[in-house]
Amino acid sequence: MTVRVLLAGGGTAGHTSPLLATAAVLAAAGDEIVCLGTPRGLEVTLIPQAGYELELVPPVPLPRRPNADLVRLPATLRRSVRATGEVIDRFRPDVVVGFGGYVSVPAYLAARRRRLPLVVHEGNALPGIANKLGARMTRHVATSFPDTNLPHAEYVGLPIRREIADLDRDAARAEGRAHFGLDPDRPTILVTGGSQGARRINTTMAAAARDLADAGIQVLHAAGRLEEVELDRREGDPPYVVEQYIDRIDLAYASADLVVCRAGANTVTEVAAVGLPAVFVPLPIGNGEQAFNAHPVVGAGGALLIEDAAFTPAWVDSAVVPLVTSRERLVRMSAAATGIVRRDAAERLAELIHSAAQEGR
Repeated sequence: MTVRVLLAGGGTAGHTSPLLATAAVLAAAGDEIVCLGTPRGLEVTLIPQAGYELELVPPVPLPRRPNADLVRLPATLRRSVRATGEVIDRFRPDVVVGFGGYVSVPAYLAARRRRLPLVVHEGNALPGIANKLGARMTRHVATSFPDTNLPHAEYVGLPIRREIADLDRDAARAEGRAHFGLDPDRPTILVTGGSQGARRINTTMAAAARDLADAGIQVLHAAGRLEEVELDRREGDPPYVVEQYIDRIDLAYASADLVVCRAGANTVTEVAAVGLPAVFVPLPIGNGEQAFNAHPVVGAGGALLIEDAAFTPAWVDSAVVPLVTSRERLVRMSAAATGIVRRDAAERLAELIHSAAQEGR
């Protein structure tokens, strides 16, 4: 059975990446897909690049505290629901799927008004406001982590791209290090702050560059904001490669012995899926969801967790350097991380979407 699917999600890579991973599985099954986003997010670039049709509607910020957005919320929500309804009426989907974020609330409300089947996917261990609302409108609720507290929750995992789900790090290591101009044999750290970068991670790793070089460690650093990575390089130091953004993140994972990163759901899932030992530095704002995302991998022994304020050059020298230069510890952490998360989440979610669409017919 092929279906027409409206996928709503965007803003950050945390919403857009699982949407695209799911879209790829649906498209391979012959389903028709339209994506719903807002003009503010990464979806404006990433979804058309992936070859999917994108419809834009006004964003609906859901403030955590009283502010001007809260005052404007009713009018903004009505406008966005109306625009979403127009998309639905043109495309006539069999099912609407939301991944959270600003665009999902109008999608949920417009789908309910038209009595369309609705599937909600929550990416984080702690659910966001949009998906708490959406989960009350449907029995088809998928989560990325097994203990996420939502009505009707079914643990399917977080959809990740096929090139990540199928990655063999050992087999691709030589290709990855050659691709980024790295030494084929040195201990290697991948540093990334996610799609928007992370100032604390950028500045701390740059400040620790000499200690890393003295230990013979090379670095591949996806900075997001290049001006935050100021290096004091010496002749003969191991490579320290700085990129604004890494398109071939599969090769970056293959190149690395250890990753230093935030703990967004997508990052946690990808690095655990490929068995890459990690140092998670959770974002210190929001409702603490990043630390919760990391707990299963940290608890299993596949990663370390360090608070943002405690992530200093001195900590890197005392904790990261001995870790990345210990082959035995890295092997143990890789084995511990592997198998914690599901690599087939995109296929599982696609099955749930097809099931919901069938019930609506």
